[in-house]
Amino acid sequence: MPGNVSARIGSLDFCYEHSLTKIVANRNYEEIKLAGLQVGPFEEGNEYEVYNWLASELEKSGVVHLREDESLNMAKLNKLQWSERVQSAGQISSLPQHFYPRLREYLASLKKDAAKTPQKMLENEKARQLTLDILNSRLRKIVSIASAPAQTEQTLRNLTAEERFLYGQLYTLIGQWRTHILEYEGKDE
Repeated sequence: MPGNVSARIGSLDFCYEHSLTKIVANRNYEEIKLAGLQVGPFEEGNEYEVYNWLASELEKSGVVHLREDESLNMAKLNKLQWSERVQSAGQISSLPQHFYPRLREYLASLKKDAAKTPQKMLENEKARQLTLDILNSRLRKIVSIASAPAQTEQTLRNLTAEERFLYGQLYTLIGQWRTHILEYEGKDE
């Protein structure tokens, strides 16, 4: 199963990297031509839509920044953590599209910045704690619904693709375990 998890998350990350995101140009910049891809020219203040992998590279070079609603920050993590805590065990709130890849990008950025200033180090630690709270809360809920009879699409609609994969794996494993416990007769297998 661990290989399946890595492969599945890698596949989902690939889909994220090749999905579109909205950016805003920080300055005027000429057209960029890559093998089979042409972007720009960019005009300062204008909004554009590009692939996530390209947005990341353009952001690193200072040409653009992600539109505010396209990225994660501490305020959004606080809101998500609060939302998860106030819901009952059987309810899972929806997360923004591509939440986990964006979360990993945000945490990696904070970790990089934490090496520079003590304030960023505290922000990094706080973000990691909020992330653990969100993950643990969602994990408890996923384990709970995976232990119950098959769920409807209505129940599963707020799970991310990564969580649906986990739910499917857990549901199968728990079902096999139950069957084995109930039907085991001490025979050699």
